[in-house]
Amino acid sequence: MTLPPPSAELARDFVHFAVRSGVLRFGEFKTKAGRMSPYFFNAGLFNDGAKLGRLAEFYARRLLDSGLGFDMLFGPAYKGITLAAATAVELARLGRNAPFAYNRKEPKDHGEGGILIGAPVAGRVLIIDDVISAGTSVRESIRLLQAAGARPCGVLIALDRQEKATEGDKDVEWSAVQYVTGRLSLPVAAIATLQDLLHYLRSTDDPALQVFAGPVQRYRDRYGV
Repeated sequence: MTLPPPSAELARDFVHFAVRSGVLRFGEFKTKAGRMSPYFFNAGLFNDGAKLGRLAEFYARRLLDSGLGFDMLFGPAYKGITLAAATAVELARLGRNAPFAYNRKEPKDHGEGGILIGAPVAGRVLIIDDVISAGTSVRESIRLLQAAGARPCGVLIALDRQEKATEGDKDVEWSAVQYVTGRLSLPVAAIATLQDLLHYLRSTDDPALQVFAGPVQRYRDRYGV
């Protein structure tokens, strides 16, 4: 299933929000793959009620606009837990009351026990996270959900980096998102993409941000898909 891209307005507003919140930063940052990136996205910095509430609005709007059918939400530990919960609250505010669940990193052998917490995992389950870096979290989520008898139906993320993944110390010609859509057969909906970020940097009136359009474009030319 191919999902429609995010609307230009939604993507622009989200990038603006992420920049103003200090979640999307510019400079020189070393990535997990060892690349020097001119930008860094850290969803952990959506760290107060106002920011989290606004973030949930973007997640819920993107999900509803995508047309993706789902029965419940799943947030993989750790960042996905807060994202799934906040999105469920916003969906309920919009009239769609969806259950959600999440996982522990380690099974619990007392109390309610187990590794899955929240609503019973069943039906079509949408995985919610901040980004897809290597697809590892998605593969683990798929395993957990299928073991519980549910059917993973898609992934919702904040930012698609549109960047080549790595295998070992070599770049490959597909991104982590393309791996999930192509090899794991799950549609992925992103609120914004690296291309949306570039468009924002080129169109902003802020000279302090405009200067990063060139470095981000060169990074995309070298590592983009």
